[in-house]
Amino acid sequence: MGKNISLKKGYNIKIVGGVTDNSISNHISTTYAIKPTDFYGIAPIPKLVPEIGSEIKAGEPLLYDKKNADLVFTAPVSGEVVELRRGSKRKVTEVVILADKEQRFKDFGKTDLASATAEDVKTKLIESGAWHFLRQRPFLVSAKPTDTPKGIFISGFNTSPLSPNAETVMQGKELEFQAGIDALAKIAPVHLTVQKGSSVTAFEQVNNATTHTISGQHPAGNVGVQIHHISPIRKGEVAWIVNMQDVAVIGKLMMEGIYHPERVISVAGNALETPGLYRVIQGVNLEELVSTTEDARVIDGDVLTGTPVAKESFLGFYSNQISVIKEGDEYEMFGWLLPSYPRPTKSRSLFGSFLSSKPFDVNTNTHGERRAFVVSGQYEDVLPMNIYPVQLLKAILANDFEGMEGLGIYEVVEEDFALCEFVCTSKQPVQQILRDGLEYVREQS
Repeated sequence: MGKNISLKKGYNIKIVGGVTDNSISNHISTTYAIKPTDFYGIAPIPKLVPEIGSEIKAGEPLLYDKKNADLVFTAPVSGEVVELRRGSKRKVTEVVILADKEQRFKDFGKTDLASATAEDVKTKLIESGAWHFLRQRPFLVSAKPTDTPKGIFISGFNTSPLSPNAETVMQGKELEFQAGIDALAKIAPVHLTVQKGSSVTAFEQVNNATTHTISGQHPAGNVGVQIHHISPIRKGEVAWIVNMQDVAVIGKLMMEGIYHPERVISVAGNALETPGLYRVIQGVNLEELVSTTEDARVIDGDVLTGTPVAKESFLGFYSNQISVIKEGDEYEMFGWLLPSYPRPTKSRSLFGSFLSSKPFDVNTNTHGERRAFVVSGQYEDVLPMNIYPVQLLKAILANDFEGMEGLGIYEVVEEDFALCEFVCTSKQPVQQILRDGLEYVREQS
């Protein structure tokens, strides 16, 4: 039997523009892309396998990290490799594929999970590129096949703003999800955490996994918070995580022998004409998917942890939603003096704190600049973990390696501290500070 966890801390941010119709539209894009920038720890200029203009099947090698050539990144779709886009210092940002109308797949062969070994499963995941769905905590890098994790953890729901409903996105994936669980269980113990009262059919009567329940506000759906309450990560320990929809992709790979990274995503926000749910292939072109009503910010991910991107960009490797909200580029005259317009806030000094049950019409305005970084107790109110967040962040700023270790840096990544950044009176770039600390510790380790 798993644990029953009840969280008292957290905060749900309700935003106008959420998906109200749970019907799913199929969307096929002209082009797709893999973005090396989605992966921490790899070289900025990975090696491209096929030449520009070459034809490629879904599941065939597309690029690899020069420091670890065995872990290939494979094509999400079949088609022609048409472009290699670069950023500053020639960093590879996108490898673009012009997709075939009729998809072709590399055949990896079906797997008999009853007789398969852990090495059989690892080999197939590595060859197909599905291995990169497995990420390591700490540091949130691709898992190392040679490591022995204490467990593989899956969050069965998402509490971030405008996120898609788990029951809807997992509908019809029951067999693939169970096959994915069976495959992962060959490698390490699997832990699935579901929301208390969940009615997701795919999670009912799951075999080969320990199922935990959790209740509470955001970030209850964050797998890092769940791990903290199930089996905290200590120095020297490794845990692996994987998204619930990617478990079904792994299951399909085992059942049918093809790599088909299909997922249901939400495209939502107050700057959209019509929010909705779409069934897409990973790496879909956003320009063909997003239609805004005005000047807006397109975010690959949720509004707390996502990455602002151009409309001409592509869906991130781990993203399950696109958020499109109004730009906050209009100043409020005497905004510091007069009562502000209603917006999500934890501060009792603002009117929005009394309207938290209603969705807010938000924008990207931060309502202030960076200020002195002081201990206020705000972070602790929204972080349901036994960690001192301000002290940890100050240890990072001071490059205090022992302080970072002692204050729990191995247990957290950016999404766990996202609400801390949201409520921060000091306007600190909390998530960037934490990432800098994680990279520093990883390099030193």
